Amino acid sequence: MRFSPQQANPPNILFILADDLGYADLSCYGRRDYTTPNIDRLAGDGTRFTQAYANSAVCTATRVALITGRYQYRLRVGLEEPLANNPNVGLEPSHPTLPSLLKKAGYSSTLIGKWHLGVLPKFGPLKSGYDHFYGFRGGAVDYYSHSNQAARDDFWDDDVPLHQAGYLTELLGNRAVEVVEQYAKSRQPFLISLHFNAPHWPWEAPGDEAESQRLRSAGNGLFDLDGGSQATYQQMIEAMDRQIGRVLRALDAHGLTGNTVVIFTSDNGGERFADTWPFTGKKTELLEGGLRIPAVISWPGRIPRGRTTNQVAISMDWVPTLLAAAGTAPDPAYPSDGMNLLPTLTQNAPLVARKLYWRYKGNAQRAMRDGDLKFLKILGNTFLFDVVADPLERANLKDRRKDDYQRLVRQWHEWNATMLPEIKDSFTHGFSGEDLADHYGAKEPTQEPDVDR
Repeated sequence: MRFSPQQANPPNILFILADDLGYADLSCYGRRDYTTPNIDRLAGDGTRFTQAYANSAVCTATRVALITGRYQYRLRVGLEEPLANNPNVGLEPSHPTLPSLLKKAGYSSTLIGKWHLGVLPKFGPLKSGYDHFYGFRGGAVDYYSHSNQAARDDFWDDDVPLHQAGYLTELLGNRAVEVVEQYAKSRQPFLISLHFNAPHWPWEAPGDEAESQRLRSAGNGLFDLDGGSQATYQQMIEAMDRQIGRVLRALDAHGLTGNTVVIFTSDNGGERFADTWPFTGKKTELLEGGLRIPAVISWPGRIPRGRTTNQVAISMDWVPTLLAAAGTAPDPAYPSDGMNLLPTLTQNAPLVARKLYWRYKGNAQRAMRDGDLKFLKILGNTFLFDVVADPLERANLKDRRKDDYQRLVRQWHEWNATMLPEIKDSFTHGFSGEDLADHYGAKEPTQEPDVDR
């Protein structure tokens, strides 16, 4: 199936992003104790990825790559893991983004939900290409009070503070339906970035106003370390799925479905209650469970229905892919580090072998994937895994396959030399030495060594 980027009717784009969703938290990815019928519909109507990765194991860094199409480590804001309490750092308005590049191609764009790439007055969605914004700027807000970790209101309509009662997942769905209806009337091609905060903490499901009040009374901000349950987590995901269903039905009602690219994915691996099977690890870890994410794409008439692909993909691929779908391309002064996935998705092109790189300041983590092999470093412990044959990352092949191990380490260093250096004051999260010993039988070093060459 071939597609000419010069077609007269460019596709609309609906990009749906979950926050901290685990690889297996959807029924189309194997979740058994509940169903996600609307996201499953997207998978059935299009293609489901089995080897999709996040650019980072934490929020801000992945979102930098997602909006720029480049490794986040090329930008100062991408070094924040995550961005917090630093008003002088954010996504520079001068940097080309997916919405700013689409605007040049005649698109209008709206961000609904989470931004987390810098705060006013220097940074914001409207400064980085979006025409409209409805949501919150920080990393997390309470689902009912819409206040952040510092107990300050963080809910905006464009750049105007907003006070609106309701469960945030439902409010975001309401606005998304309204925006679809507005764009349907204008007949202008659009990008809607629907970035849910679900299922990110605080652990509050529909009807949990009492839990929201308890957190406020306790004075611990949003950090409900004693809260949540599998049942609450399930209800949070089901609420998100219901709102996605409403938006999809709005596309149907206005005859937009056939020419709309719809993508659903997550910003990183799952957190406390997530299911990351068959992988080990969670958010903030460069183990597969912290990086491997669900990803589905639907584009009726262009992408065949009901397919699964083993193509290795990463968050920054969506910028060149969507720009190609819109008949345009990245700014040549800021070339994308991602790959255009359209040939694989629409023309059944052969799978492309990838070399992908990560680093994460917490516990001095480094990783690289080359084909089926993955180099991994956590603290002073280094590994080589075949993540296709061994998705749990248990069998360390670094001694058996010394040449491969040394090659990947060398290539990681060569790549890292082209990126900005890490910053000392970045947040650090992840395994403790005790956790690491339990997982691998390894010992925490007395000081942090560099990757062995």
